[in-house]
Amino acid sequence: MTIPSLATDSSPVPRSSRHEQGKYHNHAFTPRESFGATLRIIWNMIFHKPRTTRPAGVIDVQPLTRAALLAAPDHSVFRLGHSTVLLKLRGKFWLTDPVFSERASPVQWAGPKRFHQPPISLDDLPPIEAVILSHDHYDHLDYQAILTLAAKTHHFLTPLGVGDTLIKWGVDASKVRQLDWWQGTEVDGIEFIATPSQHFSGRGLFDSNSTLWASWVMIDGATRIFFSGDTGYFDGFKRIGERHGPFDLTLMETGAYNVDWPHVHMQPEQTLQAHIDLKGRWLLPIHNGTFDLAMHAWYEPFDRILALAWERNVCITTPQMGEAFTLAQPQRGRAWWLDVEPSAYQNQTGVA
Repeated sequence: MTIPSLATDSSPVPRSSRHEQGKYHNHAFTPRESFGATLRIIWNMIFHKPRTTRPAGVIDVQPLTRAALLAAPDHSVFRLGHSTVLLKLRGKFWLTDPVFSERASPVQWAGPKRFHQPPISLDDLPPIEAVILSHDHYDHLDYQAILTLAAKTHHFLTPLGVGDTLIKWGVDASKVRQLDWWQGTEVDGIEFIATPSQHFSGRGLFDSNSTLWASWVMIDGATRIFFSGDTGYFDGFKRIGERHGPFDLTLMETGAYNVDWPHVHMQPEQTLQAHIDLKGRWLLPIHNGTFDLAMHAWYEPFDRILALAWERNVCITTPQMGEAFTLAQPQRGRAWWLDVEPSAYQNQTGVA
């Protein structure tokens, strides 16, 4: 069951998603690529990828144990990889876009392969109060992970249509709550609001935009967290910030961007502006460091967003995979990616 989100201002109720002729649509016009342009993108992704799209060295993670998670303080946040983030709120655990498979792909013998293993296995995770899903793409919705999590998860919060997919896979329908944009639901005293994003959906050749995509607002008393999912930059961030900000932490997409798909993924400059629009305090960049999904160097999103945040005096944290970030005692973390690919930085500085 879904309930309308509790508005924090007196502005008119914003528009829900657009569903026309069996398809969902962004509020802003997002042009579709021509067949020729799509072929060119695919050709470049297959044959013209730079070597730097994958790390030359080993990405170390900080291993996690169930005991360590149970002992962690409330408002702890752990990056497990890509857009998979584990949050501890009110003594319980909440998981975004869980992807634990070796490849973000419909098959496990081809497609983008992980740069690193998850800091903790699915079996070792403690019980999960809710899984929060942003959309149905393979790097965000992992079939095997969902099947494993189904038994240890009390709730699955999804945009419209994505929950139907989970139910088809065997998840108990009573655990699934599907929300439209600007609808909210409460779980264990925490309010979750599905908010707009600018993206698209589909897991095959013939199901394009048949399910909705969303960002998420999480309100735990005085603590507010924003999870962007996948999105291009749009004026919706300002509206979300006006209605539900300021946010103590924003988990913001920063990676897999390209000039060939500007409407559905943000450049780092846009990520920073979106964080500012949301009235965010701390920025934690996600959607990076795990899969090769674009033409940029795998470490470039970290370099660019870090430099931009310092220039604008924005508080940014870059924890290593598995490293705790705690809102009660926030820390910037360190530039751990420099250890993985030191030659890239030596070449830039001319150091031998």
